[in-house]
Amino acid sequence: MKNYFSSNFTLGVLGGGQLGKMLLAETHKFDINTAILDSSKNAPCAEICNRFEIGNLLDYDAVYNFGKSVDLLTIEIENVNIDALEQLEKEGLPIFPKPENLRVIQSKARQKHFYIDHQIPTAPFSHYAYLEEIKHAIENDALDFPFVWKSARFGYDGNGVKIVRSFADLESLPNVECITEQLIPFKNELAVIVARNKNGETTTYPVVEMEFHPEANQVEYVICPARIGESVAKKAKEVALKVVNELDFIGLLAVEMFQTINDEILVNEVAPRPHNSGHYSIEASFTNQFEQHLRSILNLPLGNTESKVAGIMVNLVGEEGFSGDVYYENIEEVLKIPGVTPHIYGKKETRPFRKMGHVTIVNKDLDKAREIAQKVKETIRVISK
Repeated sequence: MKNYFSSNFTLGVLGGGQLGKMLLAETHKFDINTAILDSSKNAPCAEICNRFEIGNLLDYDAVYNFGKSVDLLTIEIENVNIDALEQLEKEGLPIFPKPENLRVIQSKARQKHFYIDHQIPTAPFSHYAYLEEIKHAIENDALDFPFVWKSARFGYDGNGVKIVRSFADLESLPNVECITEQLIPFKNELAVIVARNKNGETTTYPVVEMEFHPEANQVEYVICPARIGESVAKKAKEVALKVVNELDFIGLLAVEMFQTINDEILVNEVAPRPHNSGHYSIEASFTNQFEQHLRSILNLPLGNTESKVAGIMVNLVGEEGFSGDVYYENIEEVLKIPGVTPHIYGKKETRPFRKMGHVTIVNKDLDKAREIAQKVKETIRVISK
């Protein structure tokens, strides 16, 4: 086995945001040398990796040249130049997740076609090259209100997704390639994180439940374990494993799903990297998702995914009406509460709904943890000075 620890081996990471920052906590633990490429000199990873380079992740030359300087390449964001990755892979650089997987996942339209082609349950959808086609489809009775509109590319944290109930709602949408999905009545939004290494060893984390902010369409709470029946949890894990196996995926894959009113499981979308739905694992699991990501891409034995204790994650996002230098109001109050751990991402400037950090609440009693999470949410405020 290759020696990754206290050696000359360099792990390259495309993206230097908060996911990279939390991944670096694990590379520091293992003394693995890291290089990060990001477009911002103020990226959260800039000061804490072994080597930091500034470059556009969608620029062929920036990604290619960075890849030539590392021994293995991974990502913390999927919007990267795939052509450069495919060329690097041809030249022998190990890249996980694989470029072919990223090409599918980068586009919500390709993702949906992949699910249909591989008999993976998902909401019915239509694929459009531009906005005008949607208007024609409605006028010709091929599409009915309401439906969910999703940009095919570059959507994140609720951006690029909108519930469309009337022609007026269409007016504010960008004229880009997109999909529309049937609006599915559902009981719960769930997620399962799956890890798989090159040897084919595969493991799943417990099913988590996600509660969303109604306006921002962002996750407010992640609850582990999900408050669902055993048969639903089993079905969710089976569907997540099918996605991983059909993709022949190596790395960490977060599979977001809907539990319908009939207890069917439908895949919403996937993220090929550590994910917001797994942040609870830093405090609550035997092996957190960031360490597991390293284990999977380096083809090391996978760690124990069981929870030591119930965990709830609360997202810290910028308050509406505040922009500028960030100030975490009442953070001392939440630090007084047993079982509460804040994570601050290192973004110096806040703006409305920008992800600035998260707080984990651990407790033997899930209901008690949820109660504390509500208190944390109501106490701490991310504002500007």
